[in-house]
Amino acid sequence: MIKDNQRYFNRLHVLLDALVVAISYIMSWYIRFDSFLYPMAPGVGYLPREIYFFALYFIVPGYIVLYDMFGMYTPKRATGSKKEISGILKSNITGAGIFLITLYAVNEPNFSRSMIALFFVINVVFTTLMRQWIRLVLHHFRAKGYNLKHILLVGYSRAAEEYIKRINSNPQWGYVVRGILDDHVPSGTMYKGVKVIGTINNLEVILPESKLDEIAVSLALQDYGRLEEIVEMCEKSGVHTKFIPDYNSIVPSKPYTEDLQGLPVINIRHVPLTNTVNQVMKRAVDVVGSAVGIVVISPLLLVLAIAVKLSGPGPVIFKQERVGLHNKTFRMYKFRSMVLQTDTDEKKGWTTENDPRVTPVGSFMRRTSLDELPQLWNILKGDMSLVGPRPERPQFVEQFKEEIPRYMIKHQVRPGLTGWAQVNGWRGDSSIRRRIEHDIYYIENWTMWFDIKIMFMTLFKGFVNKNAY
Repeated sequence: MIKDNQRYFNRLHVLLDALVVAISYIMSWYIRFDSFLYPMAPGVGYLPREIYFFALYFIVPGYIVLYDMFGMYTPKRATGSKKEISGILKSNITGAGIFLITLYAVNEPNFSRSMIALFFVINVVFTTLMRQWIRLVLHHFRAKGYNLKHILLVGYSRAAEEYIKRINSNPQWGYVVRGILDDHVPSGTMYKGVKVIGTINNLEVILPESKLDEIAVSLALQDYGRLEEIVEMCEKSGVHTKFIPDYNSIVPSKPYTEDLQGLPVINIRHVPLTNTVNQVMKRAVDVVGSAVGIVVISPLLLVLAIAVKLSGPGPVIFKQERVGLHNKTFRMYKFRSMVLQTDTDEKKGWTTENDPRVTPVGSFMRRTSLDELPQLWNILKGDMSLVGPRPERPQFVEQFKEEIPRYMIKHQVRPGLTGWAQVNGWRGDSSIRRRIEHDIYYIENWTMWFDIKIMFMTLFKGFVNKNAY
């Protein structure tokens, strides 16, 4: 079983990490002081080699402690390489920082800073390569049927089905589901090759006799009354127990948890932009970006305004009520792209292909999204943001909130001139459901870098809109 061998593998992992750290450090010293890259040899103003190598007694165990602190020795069967590389970078940045602070604290100016920089780069590269090699080797052996982790599911539910699907799709993870216990589904029922082998009460017999690596509690919502009893039974057996909740349609994959004096509180939706610092950063970018944008494209705005004026009677700027942050309505500005209409006609429905109400100038502006440029003023005012979900008209908000699950989540942030859904093609006359999925992903995963990425994508492919009529 995995648990019988895991401790030996962990020790080997630590040993390999220690070896890589030592090799990286020694190689850095030789490159800095004994290679053609640096013609100056140790002498006046340089420390002897023995002092540099004596530091290894502190550096190697120190980096092992850092790797452990950043979770690099926790099992990562189902996690991607990005998280591991992130841990390597964080550990090495912290290590280099401690190294430099220590040299400053002991007032040692002659310890080569360039060697520390070399050590940082070499150690990051070597550790990453070593760990990726281990990952590939393990994936290969697991796909061949070795180094497997045997799991029993307790409870047949939608969560159990989704778990089995992912296990079957990723044999390199090395998970094997031995069966399912459930009180409502008959024994012998199969799902994707996994059989229901008994009722939940059979745990009392299975746990003492069966060699399992994990118990995954995947109860359906109606069976949660037995959750505490089942967890207690599993933990008495000493088998590692995990919980797969059957409410993934309600709680996101990355829920935000709070510790209320020892009471765990799960927030249904993690919205990074509820953080004051994030709000201030995003608003600062909006103000500067919209102000600069208005100034830079003012000649284009003037040309478009003249073209709209010449296209027919009516105002140059079209004002339309939209729903924004916290469900509050605001007046959104656009260049007029249609013939003048009454309020009743304007609210009748979507613009369709070859819509006779669209002017020739308006058709061009809608396809290229140039009609949206006056919204820079909305951004400057604070009604909108440069990046965010597109705002919708009140009558459609009332309709969609009843038809589309989680539609109203988009109003937890300011609407945007562009957004994740738009740069992925979900704009204009396209699927509202797919648009909302992208909007929710943006809301839950917002970072300033994500905004910058979306703005760059907008510059290269986001202006032309094939679905805009």
